[in-house]
Amino acid sequence: MSSSASPMFDLGGKIAIVTGGTRGIGLAIAAALAGAGAKVVITARKAEGLQEAAEVLRANGADVLALQAHNGDKSQLQAVVAQTVEAYGGVDILVNNAATNPHFGPILEAEDSMWQKTVEVNLLGNVWLCQQVVPLMRSRGGGKIINVASINGLRPGRMQGVYSTTKAAVINLTQTLAMELASDNIQCNAIAPGLVQTKFARAIWENEMLMDMVLSRTPAQRVGQPEDIAGIALYLASPASAFTTGQVFVIDGGVSIPMI
Repeated sequence: MSSSASPMFDLGGKIAIVTGGTRGIGLAIAAALAGAGAKVVITARKAEGLQEAAEVLRANGADVLALQAHNGDKSQLQAVVAQTVEAYGGVDILVNNAATNPHFGPILEAEDSMWQKTVEVNLLGNVWLCQQVVPLMRSRGGGKIINVASINGLRPGRMQGVYSTTKAAVINLTQTLAMELASDNIQCNAIAPGLVQTKFARAIWENEMLMDMVLSRTPAQRVGQPEDIAGIALYLASPASAFTTGQVFVIDGGVSIPMI
């Protein structure tokens, strides 16, 4: 896909992997990266919707590869990277966006299976992909790792303790990788969205009482849209962020501003 982006935001010739890229935040990020000239690989656990998302991107001129993969399955993620290299020759940008949140309730009531699933998908999947792509990025002179965390990783979400704990770990992973990979010209940053109107967060924004609580604490007086997250992801994937690493970018309409 040709790009008219300024040189600071030009991703022409770059190859990006976006996990959970078929809808919501992941699809918006994939569209933004493709619009700046990147070749994009999108993944999803379910085949349903995968090709449809790819066609949406292609309709706007994107060069996209759609691959089915469970973010909690190491072998499937290894296959994604291998197929990306086979198709495009390498990896320059990794967006760890896929996540799950199977437990809604007190943290001590979560079953072991829920802990295991959430840790594998939200944390270990990111680690496994980084293990695969970092050597490729080193061979290409650098790269970008973008981890989609959550404001719940900075402060716990009510009844979302397991999810919040894994997102806090994602933030620490981001900072650790940033420290360890800086000398390789690999920048690693995290995005911490607030409430975004996606299928993933439907249980919150479709609940009138919860929505009233959120909006009463949000200066912007609205919930986010996936496109609200795509802009910061483009910055973090682009040459413009060459001196930005180990940071957590909160995109929440101001809900986390301390207020008396």
